[in-house]
Amino acid sequence: MKWFAAVTAALSLCVSSIAFAQQPIVIKFSHVVAEKTPKGQGALKFKELAEKKLPGKVQVQVFPSSQLFGDAKEMEALLLGDVQLIAPSLSKFDRYTKKLQVYDLPFLFPSIEVVDKFQDGPDGQALLDSMKSKGLKGLAYWHNGMKQLSTNRDKLTVPADVKGLKFRIQSSDVLEAQFRAVGANPQKMAFSEVYQALQTGVVDGQENTWSNIYSQKFYEVQKTIAETNHGLIEYMVVTNAKWWDGLPPDIRAGLAEAMKEATAYANKLAFDINESDKKKIAEAGKAKIQKLTKQDLAEWQKAMQPVWKKFEPGIGKDLVQAALKAGG
Repeated sequence: MKWFAAVTAALSLCVSSIAFAQQPIVIKFSHVVAEKTPKGQGALKFKELAEKKLPGKVQVQVFPSSQLFGDAKEMEALLLGDVQLIAPSLSKFDRYTKKLQVYDLPFLFPSIEVVDKFQDGPDGQALLDSMKSKGLKGLAYWHNGMKQLSTNRDKLTVPADVKGLKFRIQSSDVLEAQFRAVGANPQKMAFSEVYQALQTGVVDGQENTWSNIYSQKFYEVQKTIAETNHGLIEYMVVTNAKWWDGLPPDIRAGLAEAMKEATAYANKLAFDINESDKKKIAEAGKAKIQKLTKQDLAEWQKAMQPVWKKFEPGIGKDLVQAALKAGG
């Protein structure tokens, strides 16, 4: 009877293996912003497309608004395999490669159209793989939008208006230098903590896109928003390089296709949402939207110009020139 027991055990193991093989691959997509933002909608679109293209083979679980991991922990979680996809701001990658700091240089990209042109070109595409040696594989760039400045003061037109004020920034050496260049005091802080910090006066101001300012209700606790378009918030959808390379080829191809389509969707949506949210902020009447003259903007550009000189050696002069060339 021993042989019968052995055969039964072997068959049971075989059936279990088949059942296990048929289980869908669970892909956890964690991000820190609200679902109604461009990134939030892009993540949901990716889930929809991936599960449609790979029925029964993948299950995408989306966790918005820092439900799983906040700014400070999501990269570590990805590298440990606790999540499979995250979409941090490009500012978060400077400890993995200095080249991505190009996106934080103030007043480098005049519009999202120029950003697109640069990212679709060879230099922008090469940056997606610039962190593979650190275990990170870039899959796509997602737009949020151009950044605006806001403060709890009535006047915000020239650099002198922010001297001595405390500004929340993302964890970025370039952004820290940017605010120090105009005499302000930058404070690195997780995105989920910003509203309360503005509300209680821990910080006086922040920089963000219209969609983030609206969805996080920053406009309710700020007096003035200056339309500076001085920088941009861009995301890179990244995965664990080892996990990605270990996927079956058909799964990897299907996910790449879903990501490409979700990217087109999210980036088209980003512009519309920002324009719409800007109008909603204006209509709410809680924060004044300050228009700046060309002369005002020239003062900001002049004050922040030293930031370029400081970081260009690490980024690479050729990369900065490629970005400038994209702008014509």
